[in-house]
Amino acid sequence: MDKKLLDILACPLCKSPLYHDKKAKELICRADRLAFPIREDIPVMIEDEARKLDSTEEIPA
Repeated sequence: MDKKLLDILACPLCKSPLYHDKKAKELICRADRLAFPIREDIPVMIEDEARKLDSTEEIPA
C-alpha cells in the first residue's frame, strides 16, 4: 500500500484514522471495530465488504 494513500484514507463511516494490518491485508477502524479488505493493493472501503471484529480480537496500538 502506498504510504501517501494511507495518510489520507479514513473510515467511511466515522472518519477515524485507519490502522494498516499488513499481515491480514486489512485497514482497521478501531472506533467501529471494522476491518476493510485490501484486494490487489486497492482498499475496499465499503461497509458491506468490511469484516466486523469480534470482542476477542486485539487491535494494535
